Formats: sequence, structure tokens, C-alpha cells
Amino acid sequence: MPPGSAIDQVVTPLPAKSSKTEDILAKDKRYCSFGDTVHYADPPKIFTRCEGSYLYDENGTPHLDLQMWYSAVNFGYKNRRLNDALKRQIDTLPQLACQYLHAEKVELAEALCKLMEDRLGMKGRVHFNVGGAQAVEDSLKLVRNATGKSLNFAFMGGYHGRTLGASAITSSYRYRRRFGHFSDRAQFIPFPYCFRCPYDMKRESCELYCVKQFEKLFETEYHSVWDSKASQSEFAAFYIEPIQGTGGYVIPPQGYFEELSRILKAHGILLVADEIQMGIHRTGKFWSFEHFGIKPDIVVFGKAITNGLNPLSGVWAREDLIAPDKFPPGSTHSTFSSNTLGTTTALEVMRMVSETDYEAKVNTQGAYFLARLKELKQRWRSVGDVDGIGLALRIEMCQDDGFAPNQKLTNDIFEEGLKGDIPARGKKYGLVLDVGGYYKNVFTLAPSLEITEDEIDLGIELLESLFQRCGAVRSGAGT
Repeated sequence: MPPGSAIDQVVTPLPAKSSKTEDILAKDKRYCSFGDTVHYADPPKIFTRCEGSYLYDENGTPHLDLQMWYSAVNFGYKNRRLNDALKRQIDTLPQLACQYLHAEKVELAEALCKLMEDRLGMKGRVHFNVGGAQAVEDSLKLVRNATGKSLNFAFMGGYHGRTLGASAITSSYRYRRRFGHFSDRAQFIPFPYCFRCPYDMKRESCELYCVKQFEKLFETEYHSVWDSKASQSEFAAFYIEPIQGTGGYVIPPQGYFEELSRILKAHGILLVADEIQMGIHRTGKFWSFEHFGIKPDIVVFGKAITNGLNPLSGVWAREDLIAPDKFPPGSTHSTFSSNTLGTTTALEVMRMVSETDYEAKVNTQGAYFLARLKELKQRWRSVGDVDGIGLALRIEMCQDDGFAPNQKLTNDIFEEGLKGDIPARGKKYGLVLDVGGYYKNVFTLAPSLEITEDEIDLGIELLESLFQRCGAVRSGAGT
């Protein structure tokens, strides 16, 4: 290839004075799309290795990760048992077209179906895909196929993915704005977000006012969702996150979902539980819906089912919705849907959680972490709310009044945490956080389920250093 050709230009090294990091960032700016989430930060953070609860940057600085890849790496980075299972499969059957069977797919489906039958008392089947949004798409097809309807309910603050179908039931207009008209956009219902009640009610006295408002939609045809003469709705399903993920790890009050489920059943509307972020023991229970006494018709899962290794997602559905005579071969397709590496790793996850009482383990560590967060709240006026269930925890950052959202402070803390220069215990650390919430003022904490109390204590220490650095207000300051 002659000098000056396209390939020569690509491989020509940058000047010697450029570091490897500068080289990577320069090439990123030139060749990578900015349409993905990497480019929320400027410049993007570069990591070089990981282990346990830590990511390490190019300088070898440990960054304590309290979000674990959006709750995908529940069992810690480089989990030896899961990595070994993946390595064995690479040397055995690393690739296979999804039109053929392999044992791990069938055994994984069996394990999930038996788990669901044990918890729900219902028979069903499992359908695999790759990413969470793709599994949501498959669930939408299941719903349409079963009901003949294309309209759904979903929650304000809900997040189900960014494919076109998933965007239609995700509340943020930002994800739809560039892509035209969504005729099948969901009707969005207020979530029971008690700290910021959309009806300005109080948790202790509201008597589940919000779910009663939803039930009123079915009182007359003029509320647009119910034909009382035909006893029929044009809405097919209600998509829920039992605990909102990207919306800020909002935890509903007890009794809410039981009432919602009763209303949906009375009106022939399916209940679809999105467990992509909260499944696989994130909240202590295997599924988060188990905390609320409900029986979904369809469950969507992904992320931690492979501990963030080879991606795999899926849908469990009731037998009458997904039986082969109702949902025949070819109803959906994805080249990598039941890939051997993903199903093998997921099957090892299922074995692992059957051998260890993760419910007790997660509840113990979660209670300790939440207690430390409550202590943190007492010391800092800028912390308006903390809450948690298992190891799904939230810190809501507020203005001096303890309520008005403080997005700037939240973002400053997030960015400072990634610098890797927080002094603690005689060395420098970084802190990896994730920002969510309706007002982008909530730290959503999803640490490894293997996190130790010492690591939790370190996390609190690092948070307090960042609070002080970024100007958070202490309790009692100025009073």
C-alpha cells in the first residue's frame, strides 16, 4: 500500500508527545459516534481493568464502583466461577446458529420456568434474545399477538429501552424526539413516587390515592380507556418496573401493586414486569415483583443473568400466551438470541444462586448500607431522601431546603468521582456513580452483591469527601 493511502493515514502514529490516553481520546473524537451514552462525559473516562467492586484507570487507580454497569454485574467483576464457565464454553461450543439446539439453552429455560412456577404457581416458557430492549420488543410482539391490540399503559419515570418499540413505552420524550411520530405511544400513568408525590399527597395519609385515580379511568367511556357496554379496553397491557430503575430507584408503597394488579385483571389487561435492572437478586428477592404480592403475565429480564458477560436477555410468559400454537417458530428472530456463551454463563448464574442464600446475604448488606446512608442524610442537608430495598439504594440530592432538586451538585459529584484523586486510607481512589431520577438529581446505587461492609464504609467515606469538595451543605450550616 503506497504512502498517503487511507490505511496509511489510519495507522500513522500521533506525535510522540501524545500519551496513550490522548491518542485514544483523539481517535474517539474522529471515528466514534457520539450517539451512545459514552459521550455524556467530556472527555469520556477510560478504564483498563476491573476486579471485584473496582474499576482501574490507566494509572492503576482503583475506582469503587457503586453502580456495576447499570446493575449488570451483580456478582462482581471478573467473578472467577462465571468467567471459568464462559472459558470452558469457548473451547467447547463457542458458536452456534440459533436455529439449532444446545443443551445449555434448554437447561437454562427449564431452570427459569421451574423458578417461575415455584413463585407464581403458573406454567410458562422462556424466549431468549440479546439485549434488554430487544427482549422488550419481543414482549410487545407477544402482547400484540395475544390481544390483537397495540396500545399499552406505562409509568411516568419508566425506562424500558431505546429501540423504537421500547421508546414508545419509555416515558422520556427525549428518546423519541428525533424519530418522528409514535402512534402507539403508551398512556403514561403517575408512578407512586412518595417523596415527590405527583398529587401532593402524604404517604401516611393518602390511602393509595394514586391507584384510585387510575381506577377512575374505567368508570366511563369518556375517560377514553374502557367501553362499559362491550366490557372491553383498547389497552393490551401495563408495563411496569416494580422498582423504577433509571427513574431513580423509586420504591412504591406496599399495597400499591396489589391494587393495580386487581384493577388490570378485572379489565382483561395484561401485566408485564420489566426486571432487566432489578432482577437476579438486586433487591434481595430473585425478582423485584416478589416484594409486592403480584403475579405478572409476562416477565422481561436481562443484564445480570450473565453477570454482564456475553449478553443474554429473555422473556418468560404464561403458557397460554407463548405456547407454540399461539407463538409459532419465526415469530421473532435474532442471530445471537440464545448464544452458547450467554446461555452457559446464565446457567452457571442459576446454579450459583441456588447454592447460596443471596436473599439473606443481600438483605443483610443492604440493611447495613441503608443505615449508613441514613446517617449520611443526618449529616448533610443537601441529601433530601435516601431509600433502599436490598442492594438497590438511592440518594436524592437537593437544594438547601432539602426538597428542590439539585442537578448541578449531583453532576459535579459524579464528575469529580471519576477523577480518581480522592484521598482515603493513605491512597487515592475514584468513585463510580450513576445519576438517574426524574430531575437527574439521584444517585442510584447498585453495588456488587458481594460487596463487603468495609467497601460500604469506604463508599460512604468517598461520598463525604466529594460532598465537601463540591459544596454540599451540612446539616445545621447557616442556622
